[in-house]
Amino acid sequence: MDYSKFGNKFNQDAGILSLMKDMGEATANGADDLIMMGGGNPGHIPAFQEKMQRRLQDIAADDELCRKLLGMYCAPQGEGDFLTSLAALLRREYGWRIGAENICLTNGSQSGFFLLLNMFAGEFDGGRKKKIRLPLAPEYIGYADIGLSSDFFVATRPKIDRLEEHLFKYRVDFSEITIGEETGAVCVSRPTNPTGNVVTDQEIDGLDQLARDAGVPLIIDSAYGVPFPGIVFSQATPRWNENIILCLSLSKLGLPAVRTGIIIASEEVIQVISGMNAVISLAPTGFGAFLTQQLVDTSEILELSNTVIRPFYQEKALAAVRKFDQELAGTPYKIHKPEGAIFLWLWFENLPISSKELYQRLKKRGVLIISGHYFFPGLENDDWSHKNECIRVNYSQDDALVRRGIEIIGEEVKKAYMAG
Repeated sequence: MDYSKFGNKFNQDAGILSLMKDMGEATANGADDLIMMGGGNPGHIPAFQEKMQRRLQDIAADDELCRKLLGMYCAPQGEGDFLTSLAALLRREYGWRIGAENICLTNGSQSGFFLLLNMFAGEFDGGRKKKIRLPLAPEYIGYADIGLSSDFFVATRPKIDRLEEHLFKYRVDFSEITIGEETGAVCVSRPTNPTGNVVTDQEIDGLDQLARDAGVPLIIDSAYGVPFPGIVFSQATPRWNENIILCLSLSKLGLPAVRTGIIIASEEVIQVISGMNAVISLAPTGFGAFLTQQLVDTSEILELSNTVIRPFYQEKALAAVRKFDQELAGTPYKIHKPEGAIFLWLWFENLPISSKELYQRLKKRGVLIISGHYFFPGLENDDWSHKNECIRVNYSQDDALVRRGIEIIGEEVKKAYMAG
């Protein structure tokens, strides 16, 4: 087959493809003996699942709701009542000057970012080319292969603060960031996937000012963050203005299968994204909107985030850190301070093997993690050894399996260091 450049773009090795392929094959093959600590599947929270199950039953019993859910397209911008309710929630809780015209739904955050990032970077009229500026890397694995043109990202190494015990934290190095004419947008995830780092309010304000001064938008990927699902263990104030594009998701509430991404932006940006929705998929799914409409109407979505979802993950994160401290004792390991999301980011300084080799060894032993080298878009040509010394571990699954997985990770890391 002779594929176009567009077709060949997706016919190659990609970090996100490797991740989802591992997850899909394990599920399809019924691999119950595999310990899945690689993907981004959220944990199963009974209180939330029971609430969604009751909501599904209510919808199924209501002929009109069921007809709207199953038998009608939404508008390209998304389910109208949900957009109105969400805008009202954000005005009520945060005082944002926002209406339904500032919100658009997409078929999952990943497809939303495909549209957004290619909207602001790539080839422009007159032969100009622009890039997405990542103010610190490592960053989300799903960004890396999303650009439709080459040389799509430019990234900056972070400052590394070495903290107490075996903890460290990445910080934005503003002294190294220059936003020139080659920048189409600035983008940061908060909490950061893969590291669990929460970019501080002051850092967000600084990035917002840099973006404004350069006349480009600041995109904040808040799939794990505020205002919901609120998987944040440190201070993080929700931020939005006409120059910020805030991206939310229903996945990490516990609804990954409904594929509902949410983009909050200026009316101009929303109109473009809505047009893209119409051309590419006619309309986004309304499933997630119907499921969570009541939670948004009553602000219960925020209460659940704060009192159910965040404590669930925070307890799991602390337990995983304690277990790693036990299993990695005697090795020069470091863990990024767990400030949010559903991952731990481990740094094995001067690891004798690459993180990709460690991934392969762990996979043979039935433990799936993600090699850290995939998480450095924009730094592909940087010979920074740190890129090959880190792994991402999902701690959100069954407690017993997570403990066993950490034991195996500890064994393989110790073997690697001992072999030199």
